Amino acid sequence: NDKCAAGTGRFLEVIAAALGLKMEDLGKLSLKSTSRVIISNTCTIFARQEVVARLSEGVKLENIVAGLHYAIASRVATMVRKLRPEPDIVFTGGVAKNIGVVKAMEENMGQKVFVPEEPLLSGALGAAMLGWELFSKAVAEGKPIQKKKRHLEEVTFYA
Repeated sequence: NDKCAAGTGRFLEVIAAALGLKMEDLGKLSLKSTSRVIISNTCTIFARQEVVARLSEGVKLENIVAGLHYAIASRVATMVRKLRPEPDIVFTGGVAKNIGVVKAMEENMGQKVFVPEEPLLSGALGAAMLGWELFSKAVAEGKPIQKKKRHLEEVTFYA
């Protein structure tokens, strides 16, 4: 399974909490690394255990965090290569705000990765554009706008 939480912000949240760090501090910390460690576990739970073990071995925190960033970037880069990417690569979403992951992505891809000024908005903007396209097409064809009943069954909040 190459689509689990190991390539997401949730992975970083879990590890940051285990290390007693704030998410926004991870990127700058990893840039101080002098010897990135290899994090071999891709499962969030096992990676957390591996991180704790590395700390107990005396490995510097910045080297562990840089290893985590590289592991995430490596997994994402593998998926991107399967898509045969265009020459310009845009990195969006919350993880794109982490300069350590951006650097690791650039190393993995062997090229500059563009991060929009507000990478969190890209998904919402794309959804709005798709909605407008569907709406405009329905209006142009004289079709009724279908409304679907929506209901919320469950909500999970992460603090």
